[in-house]
Amino acid sequence: MPDTVPATALSAAAHAALGAPTAHVALPATPATCTWGAIDPATPTVLTVASGTEIAVEAVTHHAGDAPDLLFDDGIAAIWDAIDPADRGPGVHLLTGPIEVEGAKVGDTLAVRIVSMRPRLPYGSNVAAHWGLLHDETQKERVTIYGLDDAPEGAFGATASPVFAYDFKGRELYDAPGFVTTAEDRVEEAFSRSVAVPVRPHFGVLGVAPGEPGRRSSIPPGVFGGNVDDWRFGPGATIYLPVLQDGAGLYVGDPHFAQGDGEVCGTAIEASADAVIRVAVVDDVEVRSPTLEWDGLWATHGFGDTLDEAMRMATTLMIELLGRRAGLAYDDAYSLCSVAMDLGVTQVVDGTVGCHAALRTDVLR
Repeated sequence: MPDTVPATALSAAAHAALGAPTAHVALPATPATCTWGAIDPATPTVLTVASGTEIAVEAVTHHAGDAPDLLFDDGIAAIWDAIDPADRGPGVHLLTGPIEVEGAKVGDTLAVRIVSMRPRLPYGSNVAAHWGLLHDETQKERVTIYGLDDAPEGAFGATASPVFAYDFKGRELYDAPGFVTTAEDRVEEAFSRSVAVPVRPHFGVLGVAPGEPGRRSSIPPGVFGGNVDDWRFGPGATIYLPVLQDGAGLYVGDPHFAQGDGEVCGTAIEASADAVIRVAVVDDVEVRSPTLEWDGLWATHGFGDTLDEAMRMATTLMIELLGRRAGLAYDDAYSLCSVAMDLGVTQVVDGTVGCHAALRTDVLR
C-alpha cells in the first residue's frame, strides 16, 4: 500500500486511482446532456470515460427560475427554452449525465471524488416549500435569494448572505419544475437581520443508474444514491456507490452551497455550479448504499418511509462496514457504534427520509 494511502482508507485502490487521474475531460450542462426530473437506466449515455478520469462537470439548479435576472445566463436559459415543461418530471431536478465508466460491472463499486465546486453565478435560492417540515404552520411558500461569496475553488469558509425574500404566489403551489418568477412578479422584502451562512458546496443529487428498469422521480433517494442531500458530498469527499447497471450510469445535479442536516424548510441554497470530479471502479471495498469518506470519517446512509427505518438501515450498514473493513465482530461493532458513532438526520423532506451514521476513523488504531 502506498505511503500516501491512510491506514483507515476505505479503499486503497480508490486513493491510488483518484489521486493521479489518467485523463481529463469536460461535460458541460446543455439540453443534450441534461435530463429534468427523471432517473431511468434507459437514458442514453452522454459521456463515456475510463476509470481514473477527471471530469469538469457543470450542474444547473432547477431553482434558477426563482430569480432569472440573477440565476440565469445564456447557457441556463437555453436549457429552459429547449426542455419542454411536458418533458420535465415526474421529479424536479436537472441532472447532468448519465456518464458511463468503462469496466464498471454490476456488483462493483464506483468511487467518486469531488475535487472542487464553484458557483456558476454568485446567487442561490432557498424555498420554504409546501413539502417543508412546518408548512402546516406557515401556510405559505417563501423564496429567499442569497448572495454567494466566491472563495477559491468554492472552498469551505466562504459565506452566503440573504439579498431579499418574497412570498411565492405564481401558482397555487410551488409544484411546476422550472417555474419562472420575474422581478416584476415578486414583492421583495428584506431579511430580518444581517446573517452570514457558512458556504458548504455539495451535490444534493449524486448517484448511479438504479437496478430496476423504468422512469422514476428524481426526488426520493435510495441505495443507488440520487437525492441524498448530505452536505458532506462536497470538495474533499469520496463517495462510494454500488454499481447496479453495467457502466454505472453516473449522474450529478441539484448543486447546493449551504444546507443543514434535515433541510427542514424544503431546500438548501440552490445554485448552479462548475465542479471537478474524479471517478474510478474499485474492487477492494463493497458497499450496499452510498458510503462516504470525508474529513477523517466514514458515513453510511440509510433510507426509509420513517426515520426509524432510515436510522436502522444506516446503523446496520455501519456495523457491516466495520466488520468487513476493520475486522470487528458484530457485538464489538455494535458497541463501538453506540459510543463513537454519530447518527444524524440527513433530510426529512424528500418523501423517502434519510439518516447518516458517521464514525471518525481515528478510533480505529
